[in-house]
Amino acid sequence: MRMLLMAAVALLAAACGSTPGAVPFQLPPGSQLPPGAAVITSGPSERGDQSCDPTASLRPGIQPQPGAMPAGSTMAAIVASGKLRVGVDQNQTLFGYRNPATGQIEGFDIDIAREVARDLFGDPERVELHPTESANRAPALVANEVDMVVQTFSATCARRKDVQFSTPYLLADQRLLVTKTSGIRSTADLAGKKVCGVYRSTTLDAIFALPQHPTVIGMVNWLDCLTALQQGQVDAVSTDAPILDGLKMQDPNLELVGETMDSDAFAIGIQKQATDFVRFVNSVLQRLRTDGTWQRLYDKWLSGVGPSPGPPATRYSD
Repeated sequence: MRMLLMAAVALLAAACGSTPGAVPFQLPPGSQLPPGAAVITSGPSERGDQSCDPTASLRPGIQPQPGAMPAGSTMAAIVASGKLRVGVDQNQTLFGYRNPATGQIEGFDIDIAREVARDLFGDPERVELHPTESANRAPALVANEVDMVVQTFSATCARRKDVQFSTPYLLADQRLLVTKTSGIRSTADLAGKKVCGVYRSTTLDAIFALPQHPTVIGMVNWLDCLTALQQGQVDAVSTDAPILDGLKMQDPNLELVGETMDSDAFAIGIQKQATDFVRFVNSVLQRLRTDGTWQRLYDKWLSGVGPSPGPPATRYSD
């Protein structure tokens, strides 16, 4: 056990060296944190910039027939490559997770990505899924590692400095996930507690804004937060409710509590220069809203979260 703990400390030290405002924290006796876990001492300010309307996107263009994209367009280049490269999660039940029975990554986000491939190629299977850590979603686009990101990626003004976003395809409110015996019923009960979040996520900002000053523990992904909550290494997990619902489905001893802390609009992230592809993707999303596909996908993946709110309203910047 002593060797395991020493290894954990070494991993934490390495992680903290690359994560601003993150330092190791004391482990409960006999426990081991996932690699990369650390205390976060300041929020990423992902929601703080209010200089734009983060949910407004470019108006859809005229949708070409699958496989017949305009010459010289971003879409034509993607079709010529033979596949649509998509940054996704593989640890988020309901949105993007690896099905242990099939080994395939499945979820609401994955099916949204396949609909874009359907309109590009005429074949929804022409996707190349790239599992990406939440903190690396924008960097993966900037580095041209993927053509788009569909990964519960919240549109914000801060992120728009590096990437573009489609219109939102789902709205979500931020809440808390706790064990049923925790005694935590609202954010007012978090004083002196440990709250888990994922690096660079928008939902960290609302935690740091609380007057109760909980200790914020950063993890690489939400599945690590779930494990830490189950092992008593943190007292709560806070992020958007649909993500928390996916974690709760894996453990009947957990529950969502508390008031709405903030809200997010999930959108598709696209490379900054690919304005034509933004318009194309917005055309795809408009089709999903009007032909019943969005509702079908909601019923398939998210009906257990609650009644369908319907697809989000659209706002266009031009």
